[in-house]
Amino acid sequence: MLKNLLEIIMASMLVDLDVESLGPEVHKADKPDFSATRKLYSHVKKMTFAKFVASKKVPPACENSSAALWHCCGQPFNESSSINKHIANNHASEIHQLTTETLDEMLHQTHSEEESSNEESTDVSSWIPNTSHISEDDLIRGPGEVLLYYCYHQLNDPQIICQWQRELCLKLKLTGKVRVATEGINGTVGGTKTATNLYIKAMLSHPAFKIMQVQDFKKSEGGAACFSDLKVGVYKEIVPMGVDPAIISYRLAGIHLEPKEFHKEVKAFVENQTSGNDTILLDCRNFYESKIGQFSQCLAPNIRKFSYFPDYVDKNLDVFRDKKVLMYCTGGIRCERGSAYLKSKNVCKEVYQLKGGIHKYLEQFPDGFYRGKLFVFDDRYAIAFNEDVISECRYCSCPWDQYQLCSTDFCCQLVLSCTTCRERGLTACCPVCQAKEQNHSDVSSDGLSHREECECTMSRPRIPKDTL
Repeated sequence: MLKNLLEIIMASMLVDLDVESLGPEVHKADKPDFSATRKLYSHVKKMTFAKFVASKKVPPACENSSAALWHCCGQPFNESSSINKHIANNHASEIHQLTTETLDEMLHQTHSEEESSNEESTDVSSWIPNTSHISEDDLIRGPGEVLLYYCYHQLNDPQIICQWQRELCLKLKLTGKVRVATEGINGTVGGTKTATNLYIKAMLSHPAFKIMQVQDFKKSEGGAACFSDLKVGVYKEIVPMGVDPAIISYRLAGIHLEPKEFHKEVKAFVENQTSGNDTILLDCRNFYESKIGQFSQCLAPNIRKFSYFPDYVDKNLDVFRDKKVLMYCTGGIRCERGSAYLKSKNVCKEVYQLKGGIHKYLEQFPDGFYRGKLFVFDDRYAIAFNEDVISECRYCSCPWDQYQLCSTDFCCQLVLSCTTCRERGLTACCPVCQAKEQNHSDVSSDGLSHREECECTMSRPRIPKDTL
């Protein structure tokens, strides 16, 4: 029954369909006269509308939050009727687009049941490459590298993909991190080049990831030693933004610019700084990433986690109002839904993002507008494409960009402490942690670590307020 209804919907050009006229932007023209179709569309639309409203709810513990229960487009709302009316009048096209995409996914899943049977098979051995012609020594020793990649694609059974990834990486002696979700996969793995080449071939041969290409895998010098172990898991999001992918989908992302196109845009932006530029070059990474490397004259939010990015956007809507935004991140994945979230606020003139991220840009423009190191989430902490050092030692202020973990056991902060200062025992992220390290009072009497508290965390606002 569901399959028949979905086929009717798609055949009837669902993109023009409206049932409840939640806003003026969607028209009733050409609405098919099928009551069952209308009921199905209406049901999905109501669920989508409810999720959209829920996504605007202010968290009870949100720092510096007002008494408002909802917050949208820079406005507070205290009553459900007012937020519902606002969304119906101002976000009807987004609700309509999300609804049709949901139904499109349902239809796709229905039609691809037979095609995806191999993907969902509990026997993943057919997707493990044959390595009988390769010695185990070739998988362990020899030149190595680290791969960075992601692929947004609906996965019917992420648990099976997770199992396949774990067995595949173990077979090839790879270490690293792989996140799997119904929305796709995000990974960074390290091993010998023999192993990583086999990994790429296995990925491209799997039916779920046949849309990927070899160039989607960013490569850098390294190997299995760049990671302490292998972590493969199933999550709600393949990159943790903290917003339901059903509400803010990667399909709503900004316009992708190839590195060459992005380079031209940045060049124009830098050259027009004195003439009232209406463009913002936005770094959507964390502060410790942009601290050691960034594009010239960018806006780099002082946020610690990408999950803070939506709140940062909400708090700084005036900064983006009527602006053309050029976004970038390490490999491109954070920009996918980050740009979608920024677009959902309806304040920017245009939103663009760097395809392939900084990594791909630096491959083509190592001496371009990005200066300093590129932070990576493994034991290397950073990779270099140019010789510039834009950061300094925490203690003596000499040029320095080599991160190490704070020496206090319970602290997860990264610290820039030069060789000379480290030899003097200055190995903590701040004086507070340094004192705790010296007093050796980090662990409570019951053996449990204290909560991380130091100057770094206490002095930095969770969500900064920026100006241009």
